[in-house]
Order: sequence, then C-alpha cells, then structure tokens
Amino acid sequence: MKLVIPILLFSFSLEITLAQTDSSIAGNDTLPRNFYLLHTKERNGESLPEIDLKEVVIIGRQSTSKKFPFRKYERLIYNLKKIYPYGIVVRARLEQVNHELMNIPDEKERKKYLRQVEKNVFREYEDDVRNMTITQGKLLIKLIDRETRNTSYELIRFYRGNLSASFWQAIARIFGTNLKAEYDPYGEDAVMEIILQEIEAGRL
Repeated sequence: MKLVIPILLFSFSLEITLAQTDSSIAGNDTLPRNFYLLHTKERNGESLPEIDLKEVVIIGRQSTSKKFPFRKYERLIYNLKKIYPYGIVVRARLEQVNHELMNIPDEKERKKYLRQVEKNVFREYEDDVRNMTITQGKLLIKLIDRETRNTSYELIRFYRGNLSASFWQAIARIFGTNLKAEYDPYGEDAVMEIILQEIEAGRL
C-alpha cells in the first residue's frame, strides 16, 4: 500500500493539472479545444506542413477470369484461414527452440532436446496435419517460408541434418509437393499475400 499511495497522489495531481490546462484553453477564444500540431519539412527552401498518414490498403474486386476465377479465390480464402494458425505456431515454436538451444552448449543434449520437441509437436498436431488436404499442405509449406524466412527443407536440414531433409523431400515429391518451395508475395503468391494481410488485419 505504501507504493500505491504515491502513485495515486501523482495521478490525482496530474488530473488537476490537466483540468486547469483545459479550463485555461476553454477561456481563450483564439485557441481551439482540440488541435493537431503539424510537423514541418524543408522543400525547395520552404517550410511546409507535413502529416504522417497510416497505410491504406485498397483491394479491388477479384477478377472472375479463367486465370483466377472467383470460386478459386473463395476456396483459397477458406484454405488459408484454416492453415494460418499453424504457420504462426511454427514461427513461435522455432523462436522458442532457438532460444532454448542457445542455453544448451552440449551437442548431444541439443539433439536430445530436438528429438523431444519433435515428439511433442507430432503428438499435438499429427491429427490436424493428417486431416489437411494436399492443397492445404502445399499452402502451409509456402506459409512457413513466409513466417520463418526459411523453406521447410532448409529448416529440416538445419535441425535434423541433410539426410532427413533429403528423405522428407523425396516423400513430399511423391505426393506432388516440394519442401523447397519459396514464398513469392510479389509474383505467383501475390493473391495469397493479399488474403493473408486481410486475415491479419481481421477483415477476413
């Protein structure tokens, strides 16, 4: 309670100061009650007012052309909304794993820790991943690259070695997927990026 009293006193004095400031402004007709202080910037020898605007994303109506029909767009939204949480989980888990590995200097203990993490992840998410479609799996591979800045192949090679990476890449190829697939937000994955930004903004 001894710590709380000074905080309450400070808050009370601050409120009084603000109230006095508001009343003095209200009594002065030359100053508006609400105002915005503009910053200035030198342009061609003149000081001009400048204001920072928030980024505005404008998305046009999706084309219904043969290249990307609307139903395909709706299906992509459905699939991305389903797999997006898993991409976030992968990113968070990798950050946690990297943090823990920094505190484990012994190589044998590091491998033991990684095996345990792998078992935990399989136990927790195996059913979810098995229920994904091949399309959702391909999108998740792209999403992992977007969230971690590394392809799935690179992550497996780094944490489990070249042999494991090559093995799982061969398995992925059998099912028509590619663990080396990279995310291209300005090229073939541009529509995917727009949808992901809308999901992250809470508009989808």
